[in-house]
Amino acid sequence: MIADNMTQAFQWTYNENDQEFSLHGSLRPQRADELHNCIAALEQSVASVSGLFYVNVRRLVRMNNVAFHAIGCKILDLVRTRPDLKVHVTTSSVVGWATRKFAVLETMSDKVTVSEYDSEFYPGQTFLEEGGFIPILRTQTKLTWRHERTILARHGLEPGMQVADICCGIGDFAVLMQKEYKPDRIVALDHSRSSLDYARKVAADFGVRGIDYVFGDASDMLLESDQFDFVTCRHSLQVFDRPELILKELMRICKPGGRIYITNEKNSHCLGEPRSESIQKTYTEVARLWAHFNMDIELGPKSRRYLIEAGLEDIQMESFMVTNLDGNPQDFADIVQSWEDVYAGKMAVDRGDSEDQIREFRQGFQDHIFAALHPKGYAGWPIWVASGRKPK
Repeated sequence: MIADNMTQAFQWTYNENDQEFSLHGSLRPQRADELHNCIAALEQSVASVSGLFYVNVRRLVRMNNVAFHAIGCKILDLVRTRPDLKVHVTTSSVVGWATRKFAVLETMSDKVTVSEYDSEFYPGQTFLEEGGFIPILRTQTKLTWRHERTILARHGLEPGMQVADICCGIGDFAVLMQKEYKPDRIVALDHSRSSLDYARKVAADFGVRGIDYVFGDASDMLLESDQFDFVTCRHSLQVFDRPELILKELMRICKPGGRIYITNEKNSHCLGEPRSESIQKTYTEVARLWAHFNMDIELGPKSRRYLIEAGLEDIQMESFMVTNLDGNPQDFADIVQSWEDVYAGKMAVDRGDSEDQIREFRQGFQDHIFAALHPKGYAGWPIWVASGRKPK
Protein backbone atom coordinates (compact mmCIF):
# COMPACT_ATOMS: atom_id res chain seq x y z
CA MET A 1 0.00 0.00 0.00
CA ILE A 2 1.18 3.45 -0.77
CA ALA A 3 0.02 6.34 1.34
CA ASP A 4 0.32 9.69 -0.32
CA ASN A 5 0.07 13.28 0.71
CA MET A 6 0.89 16.29 -1.35
CA THR A 7 1.31 19.97 -0.76
CA GLN A 8 2.41 22.54 -3.27
CA ALA A 9 5.97 22.38 -1.99
CA PHE A 10 6.63 18.76 -1.09
CA GLN A 11 5.09 15.34 -0.82
CA TRP A 12 5.72 12.10 0.95
CA THR A 13 4.98 8.50 0.01
CA TYR A 14 5.25 5.21 1.81
CA ASN A 15 5.95 1.97 -0.04
CA GLU A 16 5.37 -1.01 2.24
CA ASN A 17 6.81 -3.37 -0.36
CA ASP A 18 10.21 -1.74 0.16
CA GLN A 19 9.61 -0.47 3.73
CA GLU A 20 10.57 2.92 2.38
CA PHE A 21 9.30 6.40 3.35
CA SER A 22 10.21 8.93 0.65
CA LEU A 23 10.28 12.70 0.73
CA HIS A 24 10.14 14.76 -2.47
CA GLY A 25 10.28 18.43 -3.38
CA SER A 26 11.17 21.43 -1.26
CA LEU A 27 10.80 21.14 2.52
CA ARG A 28 11.15 24.58 4.09
CA PRO A 29 8.67 25.12 6.96
CA GLN A 30 8.85 28.18 9.21
CA ARG A 31 7.74 26.17 12.26
CA ALA A 32 8.14 22.46 13.13
CA ASP A 33 4.40 22.03 13.67
CA GLU A 34 3.88 22.65 9.95
CA LEU A 35 5.31 19.15 9.47
CA HIS A 36 2.83 17.53 11.85
CA ASN A 37 1.05 15.52 9.14
CA CYS A 38 4.31 14.39 7.57
CA ILE A 39 5.76 13.28 10.91
CA ALA A 40 2.52 11.48 11.75
CA ALA A 41 2.67 9.66 8.41
CA LEU A 42 6.27 8.67 9.14
CA GLU A 43 5.25 7.29 12.53
CA GLN A 44 2.32 5.43 11.04
CA SER A 45 4.51 3.91 8.32
CA VAL A 46 7.22 2.69 10.64
CA ALA A 47 4.71 1.25 13.12
CA SER A 48 4.00 -1.69 10.81
CA VAL A 49 7.61 -2.69 10.11
CA SER A 50 10.61 -4.14 11.88
CA GLY A 51 14.22 -4.58 10.83
CA LEU A 52 15.50 -2.10 8.26
CA PHE A 53 13.34 0.94 7.50
CA TYR A 54 14.36 3.17 4.60
CA VAL A 55 14.01 6.94 4.54
CA ASN A 56 14.59 8.13 0.98
CA VAL A 57 15.48 11.80 0.45
CA ARG A 58 17.01 11.40 -3.00
CA ARG A 59 14.39 13.68 -4.55
CA LEU A 60 14.30 16.22 -1.74
CA VAL A 61 15.90 19.17 -3.49
CA ARG A 62 15.65 21.69 -0.61
CA MET A 63 15.43 21.37 3.16
CA ASN A 64 15.90 24.03 5.80
CA ASN A 65 17.19 23.48 9.33
CA VAL A 66 13.71 23.51 10.86
CA ALA A 67 12.71 20.56 8.70
CA PHE A 68 15.99 18.69 9.20
CA HIS A 69 15.78 19.07 12.95
CA ALA A 70 12.19 17.72 12.99
CA ILE A 71 12.89 14.77 10.66
CA GLY A 72 16.30 13.97 12.16
CA CYS A 73 15.04 14.01 15.75
CA LYS A 74 12.13 11.76 14.81
CA ILE A 75 14.51 9.22 13.21
CA LEU A 76 16.73 9.19 16.31
CA ASP A 77 13.69 8.92 18.54
CA LEU A 78 12.44 5.91 16.56
CA VAL A 79 15.67 3.91 16.80
CA ARG A 80 16.06 4.73 20.50
CA THR A 81 12.57 3.53 21.41
CA ARG A 82 12.38 0.57 19.01
CA PRO A 83 15.03 -2.13 19.71
CA ASP A 84 13.91 -4.06 16.59
CA LEU A 85 14.40 -1.11 14.24
CA LYS A 86 17.26 0.29 12.18
CA VAL A 87 16.96 3.21 9.76
CA HIS A 88 18.83 3.71 6.53
CA VAL A 89 18.71 7.17 4.93
CA THR A 90 19.26 7.29 1.18
CA THR A 91 20.59 10.55 -0.20
CA SER A 92 21.66 11.62 -3.67
CA SER A 93 25.06 12.72 -4.85
CA VAL A 94 23.23 15.19 -7.12
CA VAL A 95 21.90 17.02 -4.04
CA GLY A 96 25.23 17.52 -2.37
CA TRP A 97 24.03 19.01 0.92
CA ALA A 98 21.84 16.02 1.75
CA THR A 99 24.60 13.52 2.51
CA ARG A 100 26.54 16.01 4.64
CA LYS A 101 23.45 16.95 6.61
CA PHE A 102 22.05 13.46 7.25
CA ALA A 103 25.50 11.92 7.90
CA VAL A 104 25.37 13.65 11.30
CA LEU A 105 22.73 11.12 12.35
CA GLU A 106 25.23 8.27 11.91
CA THR A 107 27.44 9.85 14.54
CA MET A 108 24.55 9.99 17.00
CA SER A 109 23.30 6.41 16.70
CA ASP A 110 24.84 3.17 15.41
CA LYS A 111 21.35 2.15 14.31
CA VAL A 112 21.24 4.85 11.66
CA THR A 113 23.15 4.50 8.39
CA VAL A 114 23.36 6.96 5.51
CA SER A 115 24.49 6.43 1.95
CA GLU A 116 24.30 8.19 -1.38
CA TYR A 117 22.20 6.39 -3.92
CA ASP A 118 24.17 4.18 -6.29
CA SER A 119 23.69 0.92 -8.10
CA GLU A 120 24.74 -1.13 -5.10
CA PHE A 121 22.33 0.18 -2.52
CA TYR A 122 19.36 -2.07 -3.07
CA PRO A 123 20.04 -5.81 -2.83
CA GLY A 124 18.25 -6.38 -6.13
CA GLN A 125 20.59 -4.13 -8.01
CA THR A 126 23.62 -6.18 -6.99
CA PHE A 127 21.91 -9.34 -8.07
CA LEU A 128 23.97 -10.95 -10.77
CA GLU A 129 21.86 -13.68 -12.23
CA GLU A 130 18.61 -11.81 -12.82
CA GLY A 131 20.30 -8.40 -12.89
CA GLY A 132 18.16 -5.37 -13.50
CA PHE A 133 14.95 -7.38 -13.75
CA ILE A 134 14.54 -7.64 -9.99
CA PRO A 135 13.43 -4.04 -9.42
CA ILE A 136 10.83 -4.67 -12.14
CA LEU A 137 9.60 -7.81 -10.39
CA ARG A 138 9.26 -5.87 -7.15
CA THR A 139 7.31 -3.16 -8.97
CA GLN A 140 5.02 -5.78 -10.50
CA THR A 141 4.29 -7.23 -7.07
CA LYS A 142 3.69 -3.76 -5.67
CA LEU A 143 1.05 -3.09 -8.33
CA THR A 144 -0.65 -6.49 -8.12
CA TRP A 145 -0.60 -6.50 -4.30
CA ARG A 146 -2.97 -3.51 -4.29
CA HIS A 147 -5.56 -5.95 -5.63
CA GLU A 148 -4.46 -9.30 -4.16
CA ARG A 149 -4.24 -7.94 -0.65
CA THR A 150 -8.02 -8.28 -0.32
CA ILE A 151 -8.55 -10.97 -2.97
CA LEU A 152 -6.56 -13.49 -0.92
CA ALA A 153 -9.06 -13.26 1.94
CA ARG A 154 -11.96 -13.93 -0.43
CA HIS A 155 -10.16 -17.09 -1.54
CA GLY A 156 -9.73 -18.35 2.00
CA LEU A 157 -6.38 -17.13 3.35
CA GLU A 158 -6.62 -16.52 7.10
CA PRO A 159 -4.19 -15.75 9.92
CA GLY A 160 -2.58 -18.76 11.58
CA MET A 161 -2.55 -20.98 8.50
CA GLN A 162 0.26 -23.16 7.16
CA VAL A 163 1.08 -21.55 3.79
CA ALA A 164 3.30 -22.52 0.84
CA ASP A 165 4.33 -20.08 -1.91
CA ILE A 166 5.59 -22.24 -4.78
CA CYS A 167 7.73 -20.63 -7.50
CA CYS A 168 8.22 -17.74 -5.07
CA GLY A 169 10.84 -15.96 -7.20
CA ILE A 170 12.45 -13.14 -5.25
CA GLY A 171 10.14 -13.79 -2.28
CA ASP A 172 8.45 -10.41 -2.01
CA PHE A 173 4.92 -11.85 -2.21
CA ALA A 174 5.68 -14.20 0.70
CA VAL A 175 6.92 -11.23 2.75
CA LEU A 176 3.73 -9.29 2.03
CA MET A 177 1.55 -12.29 2.97
CA GLN A 178 3.52 -12.71 6.19
CA LYS A 179 3.03 -9.07 7.12
CA GLU A 180 -0.65 -8.89 6.19
CA TYR A 181 -2.04 -12.30 7.14
CA LYS A 182 0.32 -13.49 9.90
CA PRO A 183 0.28 -17.17 8.90
CA ASP A 184 1.70 -19.64 11.38
CA ARG A 185 4.34 -20.63 8.84
CA ILE A 186 5.24 -19.93 5.19
CA VAL A 187 7.43 -22.19 3.05
CA ALA A 188 8.59 -20.37 -0.08
CA LEU A 189 10.12 -22.56 -2.80
CA ASP A 190 11.91 -21.70 -6.01
CA HIS A 191 14.40 -23.33 -8.39
CA SER A 192 16.68 -20.27 -8.47
CA ARG A 193 19.28 -20.26 -5.69
CA SER A 194 20.17 -16.63 -6.40
CA SER A 195 16.52 -15.57 -6.14
CA LEU A 196 16.28 -17.38 -2.81
CA ASP A 197 19.48 -15.69 -1.58
CA TYR A 198 17.93 -12.35 -2.46
CA ALA A 199 14.66 -13.29 -0.73
CA ARG A 200 16.45 -14.33 2.47
CA LYS A 201 18.40 -11.06 2.54
CA VAL A 202 15.27 -8.92 2.08
CA ALA A 203 13.44 -10.86 4.83
CA ALA A 204 16.44 -10.43 7.16
CA ASP A 205 16.79 -6.73 6.35
CA PHE A 206 13.07 -6.17 7.01
CA GLY A 207 13.06 -8.23 10.21
CA VAL A 208 10.51 -10.64 8.75
CA ARG A 209 10.45 -14.03 10.48
CA GLY A 210 8.52 -17.23 9.84
CA ILE A 211 9.37 -17.76 6.17
CA ASP A 212 11.38 -20.88 5.23
CA TYR A 213 12.98 -20.38 1.84
CA VAL A 214 13.52 -23.73 0.14
CA PHE A 215 15.35 -24.68 -3.05
CA GLY A 216 13.48 -27.13 -5.25
CA ASP A 217 11.77 -28.13 -8.49
CA ALA A 218 8.07 -27.20 -8.40
CA SER A 219 7.19 -30.26 -10.48
CA ASP A 220 8.95 -32.66 -8.10
CA MET A 221 9.09 -31.11 -4.63
CA LEU A 222 10.70 -32.71 -1.60
CA LEU A 223 8.01 -31.22 0.65
CA GLU A 224 5.85 -33.73 2.50
CA SER A 225 2.28 -34.39 1.40
CA ASP A 226 -0.89 -32.93 2.98
CA GLN A 227 0.76 -30.24 5.14
CA PHE A 228 -0.41 -26.80 3.92
CA ASP A 229 -3.76 -25.05 4.39
CA PHE A 230 -3.15 -22.59 1.56
CA VAL A 231 -0.82 -23.03 -1.44
CA THR A 232 -0.06 -20.15 -3.81
CA CYS A 233 1.59 -20.30 -7.23
CA ARG A 234 1.54 -16.99 -9.09
CA HIS A 235 2.33 -16.26 -12.76
CA SER A 236 4.10 -19.60 -13.03
CA LEU A 237 1.82 -22.23 -14.56
CA GLN A 238 1.92 -20.13 -17.74
CA VAL A 239 5.69 -20.52 -17.91
CA PHE A 240 5.83 -24.33 -17.78
CA ASP A 241 5.13 -26.44 -20.84
CA ARG A 242 3.23 -28.97 -18.68
CA PRO A 243 1.34 -26.96 -16.02
CA GLU A 244 -0.63 -30.06 -15.02
CA LEU A 245 2.54 -31.49 -13.43
CA ILE A 246 2.92 -28.42 -11.22
CA LEU A 247 -0.75 -28.57 -10.25
CA LYS A 248 -0.36 -32.24 -9.31
CA GLU A 249 2.41 -31.29 -6.89
CA LEU A 250 0.48 -28.30 -5.50
CA MET A 251 -2.39 -30.68 -4.88
CA ARG A 252 -0.15 -33.23 -3.17
CA ILE A 253 1.32 -30.84 -0.60
CA CYS A 254 -2.07 -29.20 0.16
CA LYS A 255 -4.06 -30.55 3.11
CA PRO A 256 -7.43 -32.17 2.35
CA GLY A 257 -9.86 -29.27 2.61
CA GLY A 258 -7.10 -26.73 1.94
CA ARG A 259 -7.02 -24.38 -1.03
CA ILE A 260 -4.72 -23.84 -4.01
CA TYR A 261 -4.49 -20.24 -5.30
CA ILE A 262 -3.05 -19.43 -8.73
CA THR A 263 -2.71 -16.31 -10.88
CA ASN A 264 -2.02 -16.17 -14.60
CA GLU A 265 -2.29 -13.69 -17.46
CA LYS A 266 -3.83 -13.30 -20.88
CA ASN A 267 -1.50 -10.84 -22.54
CA SER A 268 -3.54 -10.46 -25.72
CA HIS A 269 -6.06 -8.63 -23.51
CA CYS A 270 -3.58 -5.95 -22.47
CA LEU A 271 -5.01 -2.64 -23.61
CA GLY A 272 -4.30 1.03 -23.89
CA GLU A 273 -5.72 4.28 -25.19
CA PRO A 274 -4.67 6.14 -27.29
CA ARG A 275 -2.98 4.02 -29.99
CA SER A 276 -5.03 0.97 -29.12
CA GLU A 277 -4.64 -0.76 -32.49
CA SER A 278 -0.85 -0.94 -32.33
CA ILE A 279 -0.97 -2.05 -28.69
CA GLN A 280 -3.44 -4.84 -29.44
CA LYS A 281 -1.35 -6.06 -32.36
CA THR A 282 1.82 -6.31 -30.27
CA TYR A 283 0.23 -8.20 -27.37
CA THR A 284 -1.41 -10.65 -29.74
CA GLU A 285 2.09 -11.23 -31.06
CA VAL A 286 3.35 -11.73 -27.50
CA ALA A 287 0.94 -14.65 -27.17
CA ARG A 288 2.28 -16.18 -30.39
CA LEU A 289 5.86 -15.64 -29.22
CA TRP A 290 5.27 -17.47 -25.93
CA ALA A 291 3.51 -20.32 -27.75
CA HIS A 292 6.58 -20.65 -29.98
CA PHE A 293 8.59 -21.47 -26.84
CA ASN A 294 5.90 -23.86 -25.48
CA MET A 295 4.67 -21.37 -22.86
CA ASP A 296 1.12 -20.08 -22.55
CA ILE A 297 0.74 -16.46 -21.48
CA GLU A 298 -2.94 -16.79 -22.40
CA LEU A 299 -3.52 -19.29 -19.60
CA GLY A 300 -5.42 -16.94 -17.26
CA PRO A 301 -9.03 -17.69 -18.31
CA LYS A 302 -8.12 -21.38 -18.70
CA SER A 303 -7.32 -21.61 -14.99
CA ARG A 304 -10.77 -22.92 -14.04
CA ARG A 305 -10.44 -25.83 -16.45
CA TYR A 306 -6.97 -26.70 -15.18
CA LEU A 307 -8.13 -26.70 -11.54
CA ILE A 308 -11.17 -28.85 -12.32
CA GLU A 309 -9.09 -31.34 -14.29
CA ALA A 310 -6.61 -31.49 -11.39
CA GLY A 311 -9.43 -32.71 -9.17
CA LEU A 312 -10.09 -29.56 -7.15
CA GLU A 313 -13.59 -28.54 -6.13
CA ASP A 314 -15.39 -25.32 -5.09
CA ILE A 315 -13.53 -23.37 -7.77
CA GLN A 316 -13.53 -19.59 -7.29
CA MET A 317 -12.40 -17.31 -10.07
CA GLU A 318 -12.07 -13.60 -10.69
CA SER A 319 -9.92 -11.15 -12.62
CA PHE A 320 -8.49 -7.74 -12.01
CA MET A 321 -6.85 -5.08 -14.14
CA VAL A 322 -3.55 -3.51 -13.15
CA THR A 323 -3.56 0.00 -14.65
CA ASN A 324 -1.53 3.15 -14.96
CA LEU A 325 -3.89 4.64 -12.36
CA ASP A 326 -2.58 2.24 -9.66
CA GLY A 327 -0.14 4.76 -8.20
CA ASN A 328 2.71 6.22 -10.20
CA PRO A 329 2.10 5.73 -13.98
CA GLN A 330 5.86 5.48 -14.42
CA ASP A 331 5.80 2.17 -12.51
CA PHE A 332 3.42 0.75 -15.09
CA ALA A 333 5.57 2.16 -17.90
CA ASP A 334 8.71 0.61 -16.40
CA ILE A 335 7.07 -2.81 -16.38
CA VAL A 336 6.06 -2.50 -20.03
CA GLN A 337 9.59 -1.41 -20.91
CA SER A 338 10.95 -4.54 -19.25
CA TRP A 339 8.54 -6.66 -21.31
CA GLU A 340 9.75 -4.98 -24.50
CA ASP A 341 13.36 -5.58 -23.55
CA VAL A 342 12.77 -9.31 -23.03
CA TYR A 343 10.08 -10.14 -25.59
CA ALA A 344 11.26 -7.94 -28.47
CA GLY A 345 14.86 -8.56 -27.45
CA LYS A 346 16.32 -12.01 -26.93
CA MET A 347 13.07 -13.95 -27.38
CA ALA A 348 12.20 -12.40 -30.75
CA VAL A 349 15.78 -12.78 -31.96
CA ASP A 350 15.86 -16.43 -30.90
CA ARG A 351 12.59 -16.99 -32.79
CA GLY A 352 14.30 -15.65 -35.89
CA ASP A 353 12.28 -12.45 -36.32
CA SER A 354 13.54 -9.98 -38.92
CA GLU A 355 14.59 -6.44 -37.99
CA ASP A 356 11.37 -5.07 -39.54
CA GLN A 357 9.25 -7.50 -37.52
CA ILE A 358 11.04 -6.58 -34.29
CA ARG A 359 10.69 -2.85 -35.03
CA GLU A 360 6.93 -3.25 -35.49
CA PHE A 361 6.77 -5.48 -32.39
CA ARG A 362 8.54 -2.84 -30.29
CA GLN A 363 6.19 -0.07 -31.48
CA GLY A 364 3.21 -1.56 -29.61
CA PHE A 365 5.15 -1.61 -26.33
CA GLN A 366 6.20 2.00 -26.82
CA ASP A 367 2.59 2.95 -27.61
CA HIS A 368 1.51 1.18 -24.42
CA ILE A 369 4.03 3.26 -22.46
CA PHE A 370 2.74 6.38 -24.27
CA ALA A 371 -0.81 5.51 -23.16
CA ALA A 372 0.33 4.94 -19.57
CA LEU A 373 2.09 8.29 -19.33
CA HIS A 374 -0.36 10.36 -21.41
CA PRO A 375 -2.31 12.82 -19.20
CA LYS A 376 -5.57 11.48 -20.62
CA GLY A 377 -4.35 7.95 -21.34
CA TYR A 378 -5.34 4.59 -19.89
CA ALA A 379 -3.28 1.41 -19.95
CA GLY A 380 -4.20 -1.98 -18.51
CA TRP A 381 -2.75 -5.43 -17.81
CA PRO A 382 -5.34 -8.11 -16.92
CA ILE A 383 -4.67 -10.92 -14.46
CA TRP A 384 -6.88 -13.89 -13.60
CA VAL A 385 -7.10 -15.35 -10.10
CA ALA A 386 -8.42 -18.85 -9.44
CA SER A 387 -8.52 -21.12 -6.43
CA GLY A 388 -9.91 -24.53 -5.64
CA ARG A 389 -10.35 -26.78 -2.61
CA LYS A 390 -8.65 -30.15 -2.29
CA PRO A 391 -11.33 -32.76 -1.52
CA LYS A 392 -11.35 -34.17 2.01
